[in-house]
Amino acid sequence: MEEAQFNHYSVLLEETIAELKVKPDGIYLDGTLGGGGHAYQVCKRLTDGHFYGIDQDEAAIQAAGDRLKEFGDKVTILRDNYCNAKSLLESKGVEKVDGIVLDLGVSSYQLDTEERGFSYRYDAPLDMRMDQRQSLTAKDIVNGYSEKELFAIIRDYGEDPFAKNIAKHIVQARTIKPIETTFELNEIIKASIPAKMRVNGHPSKQTFQAIRIECNRELEVLKNALDDFIDMLAPQGRLCIITFHSLEDRLVKNAFRRNENPCTCPPNFPVCTCGNVSKGTAITKKPILPGEKELQENNRSKSAKLRVFEKIG
Repeated sequence: MEEAQFNHYSVLLEETIAELKVKPDGIYLDGTLGGGGHAYQVCKRLTDGHFYGIDQDEAAIQAAGDRLKEFGDKVTILRDNYCNAKSLLESKGVEKVDGIVLDLGVSSYQLDTEERGFSYRYDAPLDMRMDQRQSLTAKDIVNGYSEKELFAIIRDYGEDPFAKNIAKHIVQARTIKPIETTFELNEIIKASIPAKMRVNGHPSKQTFQAIRIECNRELEVLKNALDDFIDMLAPQGRLCIITFHSLEDRLVKNAFRRNENPCTCPPNFPVCTCGNVSKGTAITKKPILPGEKELQENNRSKSAKLRVFEKIG
């Protein structure tokens, strides 16, 4: 099988770089480095500044390293999960940064590399690990989780109205033999959904999303990292986050709102007594969406939303 190149269309690239307001002598972090598309545009604007890139995918680390090598020692690349960014940068002597980028989408490389098992379009082993050093795979989830657990993740992370039936059919199928490949899972999902309801896209889309989120703890990681990222920002530093589904977007929106207005006093109190102070401003009251040109060039960008938070000056 021919290996895919690490090509990842950098969604909302121009908008993100514009909102980041890169300072030539600033310190910047990309927590989801991928192929280095956003990173390249940041590094291009640095003179005396420094860029830190984090990714847990070895293929991304190699691709971004090649793409950014022209910037020499202005770039530090670390293989880890972005939820450890604060301690990673502190270990490098960095406590504050001028900007942070997070692009939470699965890369085109991950989707298009068949053996990674992310896509329902290719027949491949059920894997879906973003970090291939971890032991838990999609196969473990599909064959090891209880019907109740499968129902909960497909309902909550996939927002699939047929979650209960899909979970039931998965458990029934694995009593005969373990479910090992993406196409085996496709057939089970297809059989769980009435034919007349299989009209809006591929029937497996939401279940595959749910299993991938569970396998990589995506929402848990995001939720735990958001406050750290805001704390890491220097005065007037900006955090730019691109999400691809409503669950991520809701977490980001709520975290920005909470950090902008952290007061917990009852609304009828004449003065604030809780002592919680605003950390900054959500620049985007409504998210920034891809333009028509980008939507035509890359249909995977259609669900992308960019939100921006600025640390108080």
